[in-house]
Amino acid sequence: MSSDRSVRGSPPQLLSAECRADLMGEWPESGLDIEPAILAHWQPVPIREYVIKLVSGCNLACDHCYVYTMADTSWRSRPALMPRATIARTSARIAQHAAHHKMPRVRVVLHGGEPLLAGADQLDYTARVLRLQLDPSVALEITIQTNGTLLTEEFMKVLHSHQIKVGVSIDGREAQHDRHRRYASGRGSYALAAAAINLLNKPSHKELFGGLLCTIDLRNDPLEVYAALLEFTPPVIDFLLPHGTWSSPPPGRDDSAATPYADWLSSIFDRWYFAARQETRIRLFEEVIHLLLGGHSTSDQVGLSPADYLVVDADGSLQLTDALKAAYPGAPETGLNVFDNTIDQALRHPAVLARQLGLAALADKCQRCAIVSACGGGHYPHRYRRGSGFLNPSVYCPDLIRLIAHISRQLRSSSPG
Repeated sequence: MSSDRSVRGSPPQLLSAECRADLMGEWPESGLDIEPAILAHWQPVPIREYVIKLVSGCNLACDHCYVYTMADTSWRSRPALMPRATIARTSARIAQHAAHHKMPRVRVVLHGGEPLLAGADQLDYTARVLRLQLDPSVALEITIQTNGTLLTEEFMKVLHSHQIKVGVSIDGREAQHDRHRRYASGRGSYALAAAAINLLNKPSHKELFGGLLCTIDLRNDPLEVYAALLEFTPPVIDFLLPHGTWSSPPPGRDDSAATPYADWLSSIFDRWYFAARQETRIRLFEEVIHLLLGGHSTSDQVGLSPADYLVVDADGSLQLTDALKAAYPGAPETGLNVFDNTIDQALRHPAVLARQLGLAALADKCQRCAIVSACGGGHYPHRYRRGSGFLNPSVYCPDLIRLIAHISRQLRSSSPG
């Protein structure tokens, strides 16, 4: 962790064992062994980004979705729509936290399920309440991540009124996309997702086009996928490694030294990096390059920078990253909510400490690794193994090592002298 974020603080308090009695032997809820000298100078990094889950459901039935198809099924017991009282309370907690820590800016991601199911009026209300609660000196950035199937001109009016940028999930060409992102009936969603992106690309709306999110499927040709995404002229692309753990590995990822995901991504990296002009930004590649050149990460996918975001679910519960739903039931839970607890209380959760202490909270193998400053142990949810918890390298460890080494070689080969 950088020295400017290391000031006096208190060690974290552990969660009650109620909802995870069978998991209390796992790290970090149990066995979080950090040197007292480190804890004595630790203070949580305040939360700068909030993922607000406006709805619990989705109009699609994507078979690779970590919310609905993996270990955690808590969405079934959440409100279908986040009540306005919960939105107001969430906004007040965010404003309280920002004021307490004298934060100059806050970022909010509207999410779900499919957040457009909340309706245009609810989006408008959420944005207005967030802005009203925050001090005028605090810059507010709002984005929304959608499957695109419900995006219309009516929504665009609301999005423009609050300058809400839109990210759309799309996995390549029609056959590639529709393999996973389908309605419950089996009908594909590509046509509507593509129409949404084309709507965002209209001159009157293009300023709100936030980018594309593509979940990697090893069966798809990487360069074909990349070419398909480039046809939409996105400002940025996020390539998402399918969520999985050591106990429930992602497709094509096992205990072997094979690196199918690194090979897939490396093909795109070479096309992207050596292009005659920059065709788009690719966030993962930019993060790795920045880290290799001595910078800090702005994402918890790679690098050692402290995680500084929380999820607020539709019932007002404060949660860790949503991707933890891939690990086990209740994995994202902190036991706190916006009605009874402050954001600062969530900062004392052991998993927050584990995701903010950087090198000191990684597995021994990671601490000894030559590329740890770039890799950072990989995405926190991908480290889970039943019995030992999250004190492991990423299930994508071989891929991350190979991808980072490949990027490093290409950087050196293109550097003058």
